[in-house]
Amino acid sequence: MRTGVDYNESRAAYEGIAHKVVYTGPVDAYFDYKLGQLEYRGLRFETERLEEVNHQGVAVMNYTEREVPYTRVIEHKHFEFGTQPVTYVTKEYPADWQPDEEAYYPVNNERNQNLYQQYAELASQEENVIFGGRLAEYKYYDMDDVIKSALECANRELK
Repeated sequence: MRTGVDYNESRAAYEGIAHKVVYTGPVDAYFDYKLGQLEYRGLRFETERLEEVNHQGVAVMNYTEREVPYTRVIEHKHFEFGTQPVTYVTKEYPADWQPDEEAYYPVNNERNQNLYQQYAELASQEENVIFGGRLAEYKYYDMDDVIKSALECANRELK
């Protein structure tokens, strides 16, 4: 198993070393954008140290108010029940996406969904590749949906 690699940059090195490849990158990148490029939403993050024991009481707080410029605040110490006298928070801001940046969320409009359907058809013809995850399936997933999709995929493969 190899993780944390860009399959598309070294595809020749990976072909033939396994019966199946699980591809989780952008589906349009897998096909070298031959039908066009899908669009994504970007994000930017700002992390700051706060001289307080507890800033928000939970690991993640989402914000939906128009007046608040960020969409989420993460207070890292709550993931592991930290007891440090200071805390660190990361604010997540929406951002325009550029092709050389991390793709976070699909842009769900008619143009992109039609283009994705064409890529999905190409993907269905790949016999030794499993396309999974938000980028390969061009779909926004909450964590429970990611787990459900992965289990369904595993069940299909094991039959």
